[in-house]
Amino acid sequence: MNIYVGNLSREVTEEVLRQAFEAFGQVASTKIITDKFSGEPRGFGFVEMPTQAEAQAAIAGMNGKELKGGTITVNEARPRPEGRQGGGGRRGGGR
Repeated sequence: MNIYVGNLSREVTEEVLRQAFEAFGQVASTKIITDKFSGEPRGFGFVEMPTQAEAQAAIAGMNGKELKGGTITVNEARPRPEGRQGGGGRRGGGR
């Protein structure tokens, strides 16, 4: 099950995230999302846990907890909407 973790402080690394969630069970992967251009963390990430029961326990146990100076938000990750594409691009023709 994929878990969304929001409001992450800049001090939280993927290893810190892994260790915090391992208290609730096996962690398959962690990913902190970074800005494409600056490489700076964007303040949220994802934790993948193989079993639904462990993931639900982690959501209940971690939501609203303090982690490295920030109170995190934890819930089940929602899938990205179909057809969503990267931004921008130039439009129009003009003469």
